[in-house]
Amino acid sequence: MQLAAPESHGFSSARLARIDTYLKERYLDTGRLPHAQLLVARHGEIVHFSHQGAAREGGAPIDQDSLFRIASMTKPITSIAFMMLVEEGKVALDTPVAKVIPELASVGVYAGGGAGVPFATTRPARPMQMVDLLRHTSGLTYSFQNRSNVDAAYREGKIENWWGNLDLDGFIAALGKIPLEFSPGEAWNYSVSTDVLGAVVQRVADMPLAEFFATRIFAPLGMDDSFFQVPADKLDRLVDCYTMQPGKGRVMFDRGADSHWSQPPTLVSGGGGLVSSSLDYHRFCCMCLNGGELDGARIVGRKTIDLMTANHLPGGSDLTAMSQSLFSEATNAGTGFGLGFAVTVDPARSLIPGSAGEYYWGGMFATAFFIDPVEDMHMVFMTQVSPSTAFPIRRELKTLIYSALT
Repeated sequence: MQLAAPESHGFSSARLARIDTYLKERYLDTGRLPHAQLLVARHGEIVHFSHQGAAREGGAPIDQDSLFRIASMTKPITSIAFMMLVEEGKVALDTPVAKVIPELASVGVYAGGGAGVPFATTRPARPMQMVDLLRHTSGLTYSFQNRSNVDAAYREGKIENWWGNLDLDGFIAALGKIPLEFSPGEAWNYSVSTDVLGAVVQRVADMPLAEFFATRIFAPLGMDDSFFQVPADKLDRLVDCYTMQPGKGRVMFDRGADSHWSQPPTLVSGGGGLVSSSLDYHRFCCMCLNGGELDGARIVGRKTIDLMTANHLPGGSDLTAMSQSLFSEATNAGTGFGLGFAVTVDPARSLIPGSAGEYYWGGMFATAFFIDPVEDMHMVFMTQVSPSTAFPIRRELKTLIYSALT
């Protein structure tokens, strides 16, 4: 793999190099992160690609072939898959979800109960639409929110367990028995919406979600290292994964050598199930930045990318105003949400450098990416520690990368 000269693409080599020093001193030497991989590209060419830390406990360093659990960085891929079907006229953004997922047709909005008491519900003000799944205004939630009797019911049913519990249809059926937290469109809540969207893709395309990804997205883009189950002949490239625990620090969550991701998932999660590499996700970012096409393979149209990366929150609102839980912090001021991506609406309100129209997201193991169409630039960051909220590394990386532009 050839790196382009940073200066030829408007970057300072010295300022890019200091990002690696910062990561080493702040995160690797302190034991906060086991490893860190950073890819920065501009005009479609990689200008910085660094690797630090061991791939596995006591083992060799990570390298360009290392594989990472990208968790919620799966969501933009699922969203692209859905928009491919929109372009084919098979579904629309205002299609009622119940038209494809009838199991959700009679779900009400929480009005009381839970914790052993039968739920009381009211009728939603309007039906849930596909756009609600893409922008997280569906009324669904996540079990790890730990803030309501609704997410407690998700935990009790173990409906988000990727191995050994429910398949995708069973997951949908279970959701049909639990109330929404709010009426669709009335608030923003990070949720299993994109998992439901994966079920929509599977049913509308009449093809297993993993097969749709493999044949319609990964093969055309040359993303040969992206999958829901790591093939046996690539398992040696999957890195160890950790979690932060109070009083214990960083502890092992999933060993690469005998990873859960080496087994076929029971629940194929369009919201968070993929394993990928920095170079594969770089190709996905290039496709988005190129208006839906890469190396002659067109995945979606240019105007579809434009639509997906506009702010779709009602009234042009931002996450601090509309979010009910996660991402409601002041640090998300000036951040809207599109169709599968967060979107920077006002960089000044975000208090970090950036561009209006930049779009991004990350995964629970602290992986992250951003795409800046104004600067024709993108970043992919890989590591493997949850929760992603443990450290402000994403904001720090954006500040450091933008400060390296000349």
